[in-house]
Amino acid sequence: MSTEAGIDVQQELEDRIHEFRTSDPPMPVVVVHAEDDADDKAVFSLVKELAEVQREHRSWCAVVDPEARGEGDDPTARAASLLRDLSGWDRTRIPGRRSALYRRYAFPRLHLIQAIEDAARSEGGEWPRGEDGRQSPEAAETQRKLLKQLAKQRWRPAAVPGSRARLRTGFGLRFVDMGNVLPASVVAGLGALFARSEWYASLAWGLGILLVLILLNHMPGRAPLFLWLRRESKWFLTTTFLSVASREQPTDTSILRPVRSWKAIASRAYDVAGWLLDEREGSRIQLYVLAMLEDLRDGHTRWSWDLRGFKRSRPPLLFLPRISGSNGGIELIRAISDVRSRRSELDPLLLLAGVAARDVERLKPRRGTTGAPGPGTARAEGLSRMRVRYRDWAASLRSTQSPSGGSTLPWVLTLPLPSHELRVLRERDRHCVKASNRPTVARVVWALHSLALVACVAAALMGWRALALDREHCSAAFLTANKYTEKKESGRGDRMECIGLATGEVRFADWLSDKQDEKASGSAGAVPVAWTVAELEKAVRDENEEVEEGSGPFVTVVYAGPLSSDPDGAPSPVKGIEELAGVHVAQKAINDTSSRKLRVLVANGGVDMQHQVTMADKIAAYADTDPSLIGVVGMGRNLRSGKDAVERLAEAGLPVVSGTNSSSELPRKFANWFSLAAPDDWQAEQLSLIAQQLRKHRSEQFALVLARKQPDKGNGTRKEREGRTDAYTRDQATFGRRMLAAKGFTMQATLEYEVPNGTPQMGDQAATICRGQERKVPTVIYFAGRVEDLRSLMSELSEEKGCDKDMTILTGDDLSKARFAPDRDRVGPNVTLYHVTLAKLSGRGETDFYADTEKAFPETFSGEVDEKNPLLSSGQAALSHDATKALHTAAGKAPHNRAATWVNLRNVSVKSLATGTIDFTEAPLYKEREGHSIALVEVRRKKGSDMYDSQEVCSRSAGDIRPLTLKRCRIPATTSPK
Repeated sequence: MSTEAGIDVQQELEDRIHEFRTSDPPMPVVVVHAEDDADDKAVFSLVKELAEVQREHRSWCAVVDPEARGEGDDPTARAASLLRDLSGWDRTRIPGRRSALYRRYAFPRLHLIQAIEDAARSEGGEWPRGEDGRQSPEAAETQRKLLKQLAKQRWRPAAVPGSRARLRTGFGLRFVDMGNVLPASVVAGLGALFARSEWYASLAWGLGILLVLILLNHMPGRAPLFLWLRRESKWFLTTTFLSVASREQPTDTSILRPVRSWKAIASRAYDVAGWLLDEREGSRIQLYVLAMLEDLRDGHTRWSWDLRGFKRSRPPLLFLPRISGSNGGIELIRAISDVRSRRSELDPLLLLAGVAARDVERLKPRRGTTGAPGPGTARAEGLSRMRVRYRDWAASLRSTQSPSGGSTLPWVLTLPLPSHELRVLRERDRHCVKASNRPTVARVVWALHSLALVACVAAALMGWRALALDREHCSAAFLTANKYTEKKESGRGDRMECIGLATGEVRFADWLSDKQDEKASGSAGAVPVAWTVAELEKAVRDENEEVEEGSGPFVTVVYAGPLSSDPDGAPSPVKGIEELAGVHVAQKAINDTSSRKLRVLVANGGVDMQHQVTMADKIAAYADTDPSLIGVVGMGRNLRSGKDAVERLAEAGLPVVSGTNSSSELPRKFANWFSLAAPDDWQAEQLSLIAQQLRKHRSEQFALVLARKQPDKGNGTRKEREGRTDAYTRDQATFGRRMLAAKGFTMQATLEYEVPNGTPQMGDQAATICRGQERKVPTVIYFAGRVEDLRSLMSELSEEKGCDKDMTILTGDDLSKARFAPDRDRVGPNVTLYHVTLAKLSGRGETDFYADTEKAFPETFSGEVDEKNPLLSSGQAALSHDATKALHTAAGKAPHNRAATWVNLRNVSVKSLATGTIDFTEAPLYKEREGHSIALVEVRRKKGSDMYDSQEVCSRSAGDIRPLTLKRCRIPATTSPK
């Protein structure tokens, strides 16, 4: 500062700013004047210098041109005109200098008053009033014209020449009314997002709603949207400063009553317009001041959505370098003091004005009140005089606030400046005081850059989360996913497969190529299929929809099986297709005849059920949300990981009824395990009836076991290895070797073959078999492998030298899925194959299974269907059909939960099913039951032909506990080795 007086006044301003940072001190209208008329110009220069300093300190400043004169014929009108031009309140950027700490102020209330005045003046003429609170016809017509003009102006001040800067800085952002448009758009966008739409659909929907609202908000000739909800409209109707427009009209706004609110605003606008045009009342300037101060108070509301009160650490400053009666400045100061006294509310405006010495009398209060210093307040050391004056002024506000009368202005603090303090100081004596200007915590944390950073981090996290959900789950939206399915890498190859329980829009068929899901296809060693996964899923879901739409009770069963394809092996999941078809046949038959309907959900355990533990976890998780779920059907692949999967289901209280899983271990360990398949050790016992007939007495016969090789110890973790371990082939090798040794065969070392990428490698094993030491070629081979490996074995044995002797191969139930034909599974010319089948299918006259199958799939079968149909002969569909019927029977007709179904399974005995009688009544806990269906089948090539002869050696239906005997299972004499 260039003068001592400037240093003192600047110190006073910074003291108020310092207090404002932590509290709400009363802000005076500081008027400085010279004690001598000759120093008036120095005072005016001082005010302008203080304005420049505050700009440097990054305060919000508005400066009135000293030569500016308001429009109008009297000082009050000129004061109102002067204030109207100040409503922009811009940052006032100066080249090379920093701008203010926070964004510019908004003046919606002041602009609303200005808009009403502009619209009223554009109409001109008389402003008719009603009598006794009622509107005359002339007044109604004038009100209609006023509202029409306000709509044209968009309820904003009219654009007049020279007002471009004001329009740009004062209310440019408010013109869009984003405060009401954005919330509606956000709600619309979130509604679309949480409706599980794709992210781009949600974004397009939100942007579309935003665009529609903006277009409606700016439609010419109409009021803006949500006008009655704006903050200025609420103030306009509720402030006590304005008189009630009409006793018959409401004076409040409501979001639920837009018409009533609009009428209230229209009535109040008409009344205020007449008031603004009536120059005799002289309250126009006070209404302008009231609106401006309310806007400034609102601009410093601390607990607002943007915390602007915490961010604006410096109050707004208004500088009037020169005020007089001619330019309206003195009337403006009077109006500010009057409004503050009338409202008795603090506002943040700090005003500094310079006045000529001859005009100071018009602002001086009565003696003994605020302005003059009392005893002891003469100039002390340094800046104490200014502080004492402010203290005395603040203390006197209690008693001196009243509307201006005479020369009493309680909110005005006059500071006389002696001539010696207005002298220009030497450069080295000049200094400037500045209050702390560091940004507040709210300014740093709740700021645009912080929000942008948080938004970027949130967007990155949401994007990462969306990608993670998409990578992990089969069906995922932007931030949500179907948690009952997961993506897993296929056990062979690098393809992804969908694992888990299909709910919502999940379809396992979507994860199969057209080639993998085509009809009448299968791997070598698999029967052709008549359905695709897509067709079966659609049939099951259509039936489920009918059940869910019905009013009757229903129970839910999960089919859990392999519905993925091996990209390097089988082109279609034949086993899962046939099992699911059998489940649907049972579902359709039950829903046509039973009062308690059946709903079926489909679960996929992956290629060869390699991910059945994950599948079981998803089923167990779903069981917590669906009390109608009573159990699981399927789990037909005997893997080492089956123990963990069944244990998960047991913990969820779900019984498992399997049609084809021949595990000997699961029924001994789990009480919730019920299987229709004969266990592997019992299958080996039945094959011993064939082996006993193949054994020559008083001669040495060699035999060996050819088995699939299990995962190496070093290949993956223990759980991963166990998950890939084929328990079926392991058990078959163990029980087969034990059985052959018991029947007197000389056992050679077990041979193991690998199946890399789904292709069996048996060349070395075939050479070992056919070129044994001293040509000890085994006459009996127990094949502990899978049906898809048979073709490779037969090809190697046929091509290898030394295997020209007759040879017999014994194997388990997996070969029941084979289709023996020249272009599919083969048997060598000197080989006889005996295998087990898990189902002795009932005849057409003994069961309704075949009629139900025709009804469920009328377009699949032509002609009468029976047990010899190649699409059903493997028994996979029949066994899953019987398992489903047994589980539904356990649910009973009365309301039962899954626990009761589990208990009731041990009382189930159902006759006339596809494989006979399914009877669990004699099933002991943790032991194998009796009464399994089984058949021993002989397969050999016809002499002189490439066709194959397959015939049943012996069998029994489900429910029959009579043991198979040598007499019943007699093989032709030509089969015995020579």
